[in-house]
This record gives sequence, C-alpha cells and structure tokens, in this order.
Amino acid sequence: MQKVIVDPVTRIEGHLKIEVEVDGGKVISAKSSGTLFRGIELILQGHDPRDAQELVQRICGVCPLGHATASAFALDDAFGIEPPDNGRILRNLILGSNYIQSDILHFYHLAALDYVKGPDTILPLAPRYEGDYRLPDDVNAAAVEHYLLALEMRKKAHEMLALFGGRAPTPRSIVPGGVTEVVDTEKILNFKYRLAELIDFIDNIYLPDVLAVADVYKDWFDIGRGCKNLLSYGTFPQKEGRFIKEGTYIDGKDGPFDPEQITEDVKHSWYKDNIDKSPKEAVVSPEHGKADAYSWLKSPRYNGKVLEVGPLARMWVDKDTKIRALGEKAFSVMGRHAARAFEIQKVAHAMNDWVMELKPGEPTCTPHELPKNAEGVGTVDAVRGALGHWIKIEAGRVSKYNCVVPTTWNAGPRDDKGQPGPIEQALVGTPVNDVNNPIELVRIVRSFDPCIGCAVHVITPNRNVGAFRVY
Repeated sequence: MQKVIVDPVTRIEGHLKIEVEVDGGKVISAKSSGTLFRGIELILQGHDPRDAQELVQRICGVCPLGHATASAFALDDAFGIEPPDNGRILRNLILGSNYIQSDILHFYHLAALDYVKGPDTILPLAPRYEGDYRLPDDVNAAAVEHYLLALEMRKKAHEMLALFGGRAPTPRSIVPGGVTEVVDTEKILNFKYRLAELIDFIDNIYLPDVLAVADVYKDWFDIGRGCKNLLSYGTFPQKEGRFIKEGTYIDGKDGPFDPEQITEDVKHSWYKDNIDKSPKEAVVSPEHGKADAYSWLKSPRYNGKVLEVGPLARMWVDKDTKIRALGEKAFSVMGRHAARAFEIQKVAHAMNDWVMELKPGEPTCTPHELPKNAEGVGTVDAVRGALGHWIKIEAGRVSKYNCVVPTTWNAGPRDDKGQPGPIEQALVGTPVNDVNNPIELVRIVRSFDPCIGCAVHVITPNRNVGAFRVY
C-alpha cells in the first residue's frame, strides 16, 4: 500500500490537500482537507445586517455573486420583503453573467489542461502532470486557441455583469429588496450585444469542445462516481418557482428540499465538538490539533446523508433530458463537465429572454425598514452548487451568521458516522497508473470545481488578520 499526497491541488480556487492510499493500483481510501481556518461568520457579528451582502462577497473573488444573492435572499426573508419584477430580473441577470464567466473559466483555464496538451513554452499551458493526452492534433490545437479566446469571453461576461451590477467582481448594486441599478434602454441593448457574443461562443465553441473531450475520454464517464445523492436549492427565481428547480435525489429517488434537514458535523474538523449542528444556531469555535480531525471544512449533511452539489446535481434534479439520458454515467468526471456545459447553454439562452422583460422607469427595489429582531435564510444554487446563508438579528445587529457553501458540501471530511464526503467517495476505486504522476486524482477533484476560498478563510479567532506559512 502506498500513500499519495497532492498538496496543494492546483488550478482550483484556494488551497486543498488530497491524501489517498493506493493498493493494487487503485485508491482504497481518501481524505480531503481544507488547510485554512474559516471565520467570515465571526466578522459579521455586531454589524448592521445591511452590511452582510457586501461583506460576504469578500469570501471569494471568483464567485462573489452567489454570496451576494444568498445574503440578499436571507435579508429579504428576515425583513419580510420581496423585490419588484425589475429587481428580481436584474438579480438573475447579474448572477447569470457570473455563471457564464465562471463556467468558461472552469473548463478552459482550470480543468481543460488535464486533457489538452499545451505548449511547454507557455507556462500557464504546461500541465503539472504528464501523460494521457489523447486528443487528435487538430482538436488539441483548436482547444489551445480557444483557451486564449476564452479569456476575452470572460472579460465580456464581466462587462455584462458590471452594466447592472456597477462593477465586477463584487458588484455594489445588490441590496435587500432588489437592486439599486436603474433600468434604461441603452443598458439593455449593451447587455444583449455582449450576451449574443457569449451565446455564440457557448453554442459553437464551448459546448462542442466539451463534447469533443468527452468523446475521446469516454472512459471518464465511469470514473469519479461518488455518492450519487444530489441536492439542488434551485436558482433564478421566476414569478412562480425557480427557473432551475430545487429538490433532492437520494438513494435513487427524487424528493423535495427541506432546509430544516441541513446539519453540519465537525468530528473530523478542527472545531470544538460542542458546536450546534444547525446552521441557524452554530457559532464557529476552532480547535486546531483536535484528535482525528484533518480539515477546516465541516461536514454538511441532509437528513444524515452525504449529498453532492453543483451543475450535475442541478441538471439531474431539474430532470434535464440530456443528463438523465446518461443514466449511471452522469455520476462521473465527464458527467459533471457535460452537465456544466449543457446548463450554461440553457441559462444563457434564458437570459436573452429575461433581459427583454425589464421595464425601464419602473422600480428595482422594495423600500424596507430594519427590524430589531428577526431571522432569515437565503438559499440559492451558486455556480458551484447549493449555497445557504442563515442570519439572526438581535437589537438591530447581526448576532449570528452562517454560510454553508458548495465546496463544504463536496470537499468536506468524514462526518460523525465516519461517512466520507462526496469528493472522498469519488476518489475511492480510482485506478492510479503512476503514484508519482497522479493525474487521475486531480481530474476527479477538478470536475467538482472546488472553491476553497468559499469554504475556508484566513483569520485568527480574535478577528485580526493572521500570518500563515503556506507550503
């Protein structure tokens, strides 16, 4: 038996350590470890609640929109308000713009280089691990060109977001009750112009590239299967329901979503064991060096079950015909990549309709007053998966705030029952041809698109920024 440690996993957002045991050429056990302490919830204590949607965006520069949206939903819930149609649509367009930017980033600039052989003379295109690059020369050359084109497309998505968000990343316009931006015809036209270019890129370059890689790497539809239990909070609110539906898929059955079923275990996390498991009540209390712990991530569970979140979960729960047609093969590395590509095509085309529903001159935000005491929960599926924010307000100030983020669901450690997390389960059984060149491990991890910045944060318990030595 051999131990393989990948620390840090590169080409993801943040620092993640993967440790596996390999026996007979296959992974027999795995540990996923977030190596930095999370403390953003402590920062929010004592703040005016209306600061929340601004501060939580600092969790991550790649996906601040998910946090802004979840926080705004939590504040809407606590304040007892709903945005007008313009505000709802603008929030959807801002979040959708981030979806497009992030998915292009993930495939071309993070994950594709596990399959596309870039010139070694260009450092960002030189893969860390060698071997198993199978694409035909012409397909590979086109993919390298598209890597560079994708940078320009991401820029256009940021510009599109900034039209209604004020800037990108970390827009300023999302607030409780809606959006502060004023709708006018010129902005609608500028948005549609950029969106048309992005739709063309998605339809004719991004999706075909993903399908070309999937066709050559068919065996990766049988690798990285994982727990096969899925959770989606749904996203993009409509006048009735959400554009992508909420729900669960557990033990082979579709089911509803109930936020009361969410808990977080900490037995194998560097937190004191007496933390309340409910995100409504938990207050983080670190205990580095705790016996049997190996991660700063907690272990989210749904009715005690291990659930995967992300594009695959959304498309499966939403009963997308192309993903459901894959059957068991959807629960795989290539299944996750395919789900992400099909989803962003669906979202981008829907955005083309949503922007035309905006009504210049009509309100974008609902007036409101700050309650002295209230509670709220905001759930949204951010790009990387199910994201929930819980807030408790006492005497007009934040007394408790908790974020249960997608990468905590996916990359968390074993729970109190010893159940491995989704990434840990996906790694078990994986063949590793060369323990000194474990490309198989990072392909699986990157298919989840981890965002460790969302899951952990560098801060000392007294809330002062700390100095950490990172290896």
